[in-house]
Amino acid sequence: MKSKPVLTLDDLKKIAAGSEAEARKNNWAVTISIVDDGGHLLWLQRLDGAAPISAQIAPAKARTAALGQRDSKIYEDMINNGRFSFLSAPGLEGLLEGGVPIVVDGHYVGAVGISGVKSSEDVQIAKAGIATLG
Repeated sequence: MKSKPVLTLDDLKKIAAGSEAEARKNNWAVTISIVDDGGHLLWLQRLDGAAPISAQIAPAKARTAALGQRDSKIYEDMINNGRFSFLSAPGLEGLLEGGVPIVVDGHYVGAVGISGVKSSEDVQIAKAGIATLG
């Protein structure tokens, strides 16, 4: 039997606080979502001024990154490069840049998904949150 780390509520609070701090520093109104390794929503936070649709997009990006164990941008790039059939991949809806997996000691334990600003800025916010884990 293997053992692996799992996200705790304290971890979620750290990631969310780091993400929020990065967003606020740049005056970006976004939604922050965090999922576990199975793509199950653990945290959802919509900052004041974030578009309502961002509360659906952010968790979808996070779920895609968690289940695929890679940045959601990879899927967006595949589609943009002509692999349109990937749009039919089962269970994946957030095929947009902005989902970043959380890796601890080589184990994929979840992902952060951000929505509300440019995709590269969404990633910047997600990575700032993940960095709080050390």
